[in-house]
Amino acid sequence: MSKYYPPKLNEASFNCALCGVYAKQEWDTLAITSSVGPNKYTDFKSSRCCHCVQRSYWFLNRMIVPSEAPVPPHHVDTPASCVDLYNEARDIVSRSPRAAAALLRLCVQNLMIELGEKGKNINDDIASLVKGGLPVEVQQALDYCRVIGNNGVHPGEIELTDRPEMTHSLFEMINFIIEDRIARPKKIRELYNTLPEGALNAVKKRDGD
Repeated sequence: MSKYYPPKLNEASFNCALCGVYAKQEWDTLAITSSVGPNKYTDFKSSRCCHCVQRSYWFLNRMIVPSEAPVPPHHVDTPASCVDLYNEARDIVSRSPRAAAALLRLCVQNLMIELGEKGKNINDDIASLVKGGLPVEVQQALDYCRVIGNNGVHPGEIELTDRPEMTHSLFEMINFIIEDRIARPKKIRELYNTLPEGALNAVKKRDGD
C-alpha cells in the first residue's frame, strides 16, 4: 500500500479527499464581490485537485466540504460488510474520535467474520487466529484495534478525545490487516491460477492433492 498524505491547508500536494489520488492542489481564496467597492476576501478557501479536477472547500484551517477526513480511505479489498462502518467513522473522526473508534470496533468485528471467525468476541477471535498461525504483527494490529476500539465504547485508561491521533491510526491498522489477510493472498492466488494447467496438475500430484 502506498503512503497516505492527508489533506492540509495550503499544502501543495496531498491525497485528495474526493478521488483518493496523491495529486497537486491549486488553491484559491474565496471573495465576496461587490458592484460598489472592492472585493472582500473571506476566511474560506478552495483546493482544486489536478487529478479529478474537483474542489474541496475549507474554512480557516479545516476542510468542510467534503467532511474533513485526515485519514486514509478504505482498502480496495475491504469486505462489503466493513465499508459503510469504515466510511462513517472516517466522516466523523474529526468531530468525535471516540464515536469513530466505536464504529471501527464494529468494523473489526465484521472483519473477523470475513476471516472465518465467529465475530462475537474479538479477543477470542484473535486467540483463534493466533492458534492458526497468525503472524505476530497482524495479531498486534488486531489487538491495537481491539483495545482502542473498546475505549471508544467504554471509559478506559486512554482518553481518545485528548489523543485523537490514536483513533486516526486505527484506519491505517485496519487497512494493514486487510492487505495482509485478504489482498495479498488474493493477489498470489490470482497469479498462481495463471500458470499452465500442466504445471498446476504437477503441483497437485506433488502435494497429494
